[in-house]
Amino acid sequence: MSEKNSNADTESVQSNTIECLNISEKRVGFFVTCLVNTMRPSVGFASITLLEQAGCNVEVPELQSCCGQPAFNSGDDEGTRQVAYQTIEQFENFDYVVLPSGSCAGMIKKNFVEVFKDDSEWLQRAQNLADKTYELLSFLVDVCNFEPENVEFEGSYTYHDSCSGYRSLGVYEQPRKMLSKVKGLDHNPLNGHSECCGFGGTFCVKYSDISNEIVAEKTENVLATEADYLLGGDMGCLMNIAGKLNREGHTEIEALHTAEVLAGLATEIVGAKNARK
Repeated sequence: MSEKNSNADTESVQSNTIECLNISEKRVGFFVTCLVNTMRPSVGFASITLLEQAGCNVEVPELQSCCGQPAFNSGDDEGTRQVAYQTIEQFENFDYVVLPSGSCAGMIKKNFVEVFKDDSEWLQRAQNLADKTYELLSFLVDVCNFEPENVEFEGSYTYHDSCSGYRSLGVYEQPRKMLSKVKGLDHNPLNGHSECCGFGGTFCVKYSDISNEIVAEKTENVLATEADYLLGGDMGCLMNIAGKLNREGHTEIEALHTAEVLAGLATEIVGAKNARK
């Protein structure tokens, strides 16, 4: 399905803009996520830069941990609850909780309540946290009405919409709206932009053969765009697609988190990568 033919599909996932006045008076708790912390810290720095540019008062709790998704996806509800207890305690006193990942944001926003359905006290605390949890790109647009200024990045990009961000959280127009403000950057639409990349957390480990077939189709569509850069809002998806491209010897396209581009860090990141080649 091409982006040109997906208008009806995207209408159902687009979220309404929420006007947020005096955002500087609100405390924003930034949830780093495991992959950003261990594999791509630049996404975290870029995210905080953008939130501060949007006028937010950002804090990063030191005792935060995993969102619990690996345990949840494996059917370990008790293990998920143990992780959720800490996450709720660390973040429930913030006005907003923001994550640079639709997958992790979806876990807190949609799935915490499932594992606490038989515990009324923690169910309410989980719901309260869910109500103020946002994926980064949707938060910047829908809550902060943010637009990047004076950002330049030459080249063309294609965009992969992650399953959780697109289907669960309605993230579609927001990143494209902000990227349209980046000088020198053109958009090459991706066929199957919202189709799964094959990562799926533990799915790619349990069903590696199926996962490989799915990502093979995704990389074929990415290469067909002839874009210089693959952008997205989830590091799991980006690492999976980039890994497949690299294994097949395709070095002509770079994968970047959208936050890195919007924060003006992309040129430096790409330059550092090229220097290591």
